[in-house]
Amino acid sequence: MAPQPSTTLLILGASGDLTGRLLLPGIATLLRAQPSRRVEIVGADLRELTADDWHDRVRTALEVGETQGAAAKALLATTRYVASDATDPVSLQALLDSIACDRLVIYFALPPHVSERVCGTLERIGVPEGTILAIEKPFGDSLESARRLNALVTRIVPEERIFRIDHFLGLHTVLNLLGLRFTNRLLEPTWDRDSIERVEILYDETVTLEGRAGYYDRNGALRDMIQSHLLQIMALIAIEPLASVGERDLRDAIGQVLRAASVVDPVEHSRRARYTAGDIDGREVPDYVAEEGVDPGLGTETLAEVQVEIANPRWAGVPFVLRSGKSLAGVRKRAIVHWKAPAHVPKGLAGRDTADRLVIDFKPDGFELHLTTNGKGDPFTLEQTVLRGELGGGALLPYGEVLGAILDADPRLAVRGDAAEECWRIIEPVLAAWKADAVPMQEYRAGSAGPRGWRTNER
Repeated sequence: MAPQPSTTLLILGASGDLTGRLLLPGIATLLRAQPSRRVEIVGADLRELTADDWHDRVRTALEVGETQGAAAKALLATTRYVASDATDPVSLQALLDSIACDRLVIYFALPPHVSERVCGTLERIGVPEGTILAIEKPFGDSLESARRLNALVTRIVPEERIFRIDHFLGLHTVLNLLGLRFTNRLLEPTWDRDSIERVEILYDETVTLEGRAGYYDRNGALRDMIQSHLLQIMALIAIEPLASVGERDLRDAIGQVLRAASVVDPVEHSRRARYTAGDIDGREVPDYVAEEGVDPGLGTETLAEVQVEIANPRWAGVPFVLRSGKSLAGVRKRAIVHWKAPAHVPKGLAGRDTADRLVIDFKPDGFELHLTTNGKGDPFTLEQTVLRGELGGGALLPYGEVLGAILDADPRLAVRGDAAEECWRIIEPVLAAWKADAVPMQEYRAGSAGPRGWRTNER
């Protein structure tokens, strides 16, 4: 049997939180599920780390992921860390020259402005043949910067070797949207404007800043979650029927939805808020503006909501409500499809006050189908019956799925360049309205459901 081609994953920004919290554990679960896979990891960053420090980080990730055997031993035997300035041509060239492999994956675990500078350096010095670039979100910080970065990276490698990372596309439940919709005769005929009243995509978290003020305070909930993730989920819910789930068909369909999407009235169809002091599960939380590292002058929101409309025959007039926030009362990571009420309910049936709906939970993986049925007592009094099911969660963490796709050069779990630009186009009018203070900054107590009067507070 021919030996597997050798692959090196070069992580730029390897001393940061993302690498320790997500990338290394993702690799660990990938190696546990696929023990024959061989990959060398080279970490690089400005910060000085000893060989022991780096090996401890990798070993800890393998232990947490319960990854053992030959794959773990091989990874620990070959992994190394290099203190290097990836924006400096001499340093970066020396780093690339020190790597010998059949395929090189350069992973940008860096802030957007640093990623752009590194890409400028790579354009000048060149990369080995077959190199893959994996770039963390957000991809740019505006439509203009996304276009500029797209033009830059495609001068380094072709589009098919660029992976714009959205780890939400590695969530099995998100991918299960395709099977749930397209393989069930029950759902597909009702998946349009004639049957659906609205769609909500919610991502409420109880966590606060968790030491990430340096990143979050310059982005906020709209950029961090809605632009980067929830618009992609919306596109998967709204796509037209596919000929296949191949890379071209799937990504073309996602792009088609995003091109048709917009926030029609950025003032009326967007809301923002920021948490004040409160408590979550007995833990005291200070005002957001009093959190360490926060600049009150930036006016950053911690809860954002937008209403998106998709101007095509299937969805015209159906609002897609996207909401995400921190320091809320509970965790809600789900999409909810609300069906319209039936055109006529026979006289004599009473008690119907809730429309049927499908709830798709991303964490934990599962779904609930809320249907109107005859009551258990009086059969002429209607009530809601909930059918629950589990969706097949994968053996890998989301970053394990994404990294596996990158290492296999399968771009289906990555964001294509045109989609990255469209997501910025959709939210930029909202950002402009907020910058002009046309949309007031509301407040909510940490540990509450959100500002009073928001319909999406309802559980």
